Amino acid sequence: MNADGPAEGSSAVGGSSAAEGSSAVGPAEGRSAVGPAERHSAVGGHSAAEGSSAAGPAPDPGGFAVLLPVYRNDRPERFEAAFGSVTEAQTRRPAQVIVVRDGPVDEALGLVLARVAARPDVTLVPLVRNYGLAEALNAGLAASDWEVVARQDADDLSRPDRFALSVPLVASGSVDVVGGALAEFRRVPGDLGAAVRRYPLAGEAIARTARLANPMAHPSVVFRRAAVRRVGGYRSFHHLEDYDLWVRLVQAGARLANLPEVLVDYRVSDAVYRRRGGTATLRAEWDLQREFARTGFITRAQRVRNVVVRGGFELAPLGVRRWALARLFAPA
Repeated sequence: MNADGPAEGSSAVGGSSAAEGSSAVGPAEGRSAVGPAERHSAVGGHSAAEGSSAAGPAPDPGGFAVLLPVYRNDRPERFEAAFGSVTEAQTRRPAQVIVVRDGPVDEALGLVLARVAARPDVTLVPLVRNYGLAEALNAGLAASDWEVVARQDADDLSRPDRFALSVPLVASGSVDVVGGALAEFRRVPGDLGAAVRRYPLAGEAIARTARLANPMAHPSVVFRRAAVRRVGGYRSFHHLEDYDLWVRLVQAGARLANLPEVLVDYRVSDAVYRRRGGTATLRAEWDLQREFARTGFITRAQRVRNVVVRGGFELAPLGVRRWALARLFAPA
């Protein structure tokens, strides 16, 4: 998962296969770097129009999908909790949950995925190998029966009113992408107190923040699929895929917004902080900032600033990154 945050001072304002006999699929040969072919097959799932037999509120007749990728390092019990948080726990439930299995998984996780895939509201998309987050998300988008799509990570927990608050804004055409705040936790929600990550609400504040930092929390977003496809879908930038997407959407004139409410409980750990650093992330940062400058989104001077500031953070020791993030997102 990748939930980078705004610059300080930016305020929030306004293995085994998962299913027996299911054939794993991968991106079509010769495909572009930004998404699988339309004929990408989804297996183990059902059309959202068939409805869900699970207890709880009926799926919204307006219809929206949840896109939930999972891979070998995800823990089965956390995946199950994440899945439950976007289905039975929601006051407004999705019509379809697209579970993308990004490569082979172990037996324990495979059994959980097989059980989930048997539900009529689930579409399982098994990939033949671990392609990475960008490819997995593009494959999931191709399998969606619905134009409105929400993101969910396999170890985070959505708040019960997340979709009731955010989906109508996209479904009505008011915005193309909407996100919200994140509340950090380690083992159970609330165990870190008021550790909340807030993001700029709309318009120029989002564009201004994006020139230095990620202006939206990827695990919290709901978006219009057509808007994402118009700018080429997700591209691989090693934990910076979402940041790249938001900037391209801003450049294309899409309408982005964040709600002030906490929509997701976001799990943090040393592994999360570790993924935010290292030479691979620094190389991706360098490439991404070069792309931002090439397209005119930032100036050459801003590119240098961003590489120094963000690159310095990414190369800092783990304890320093943990300390900096805690200070950056400390409650006011």
